[in-house]
Amino acid sequence: MPTPTKGRRLGGSPAHERLLLANLATSLFTHGRITTTEAKAKRLRPLAERLITKAKRAHLANEDYAKNTPEAERKDKYSESGFKVAPAALHHRREITKVIRDKDVVHRLLAEIGPFFIGRDGGYTRIVKTLPRKGDNAKMAIIELVNEKTVASDAAKITRAAAKRTEEAKVEETPAADAVVDQDAEAPESATTDAAQDPAEGADTPAEAEATAEDKKDES
Repeated sequence: MPTPTKGRRLGGSPAHERLLLANLATSLFTHGRITTTEAKAKRLRPLAERLITKAKRAHLANEDYAKNTPEAERKDKYSESGFKVAPAALHHRREITKVIRDKDVVHRLLAEIGPFFIGRDGGYTRIVKTLPRKGDNAKMAIIELVNEKTVASDAAKITRAAAKRTEEAKVEETPAADAVVDQDAEAPESATTDAAQDPAEGADTPAEAEATAEDKKDES
């Protein structure tokens, strides 16, 4: 029998161990937390975190595909959503389906659990030791999904929101600045036309100048 890479062999054969861990992972993703022996929890943790990482990559691949591909090319009348899935996301989904055979759990993993951990780089599960099991005194533990967001992810969200507000403010200020510049550019022309039409104070109008010239001629 081949030696396991880490820890003791669970079950009676490699196939039994693989199915046992797959069932534990399915229960973990369904309920969010399960109670099992400490040995099984430690063997389940790396498998569960690898599956969550694949779900994260599938979600990111779909987002990139939606941004970089025109909508007309993504349409698919045979799909439930009406759009095609990114090839990379389809690959990760098939890798998950090799382990998790329940379609509802696979959908929850891809649609809810994976996107929830986008801002966290590893450490998706937590193991808490509990009292030994009655009867055989086996060491027991609770393995659960981490529900808290990291400080780094919250700070990154705040930074992105502030940057977005700054860009929106710049876009709103740009038309107002252009209008001010246009008014300044038109001001000299209007000033010259007003000056040509309205003579300065104390100056005679053309009609008054002609009248004074005729009076001078008569006097002479």
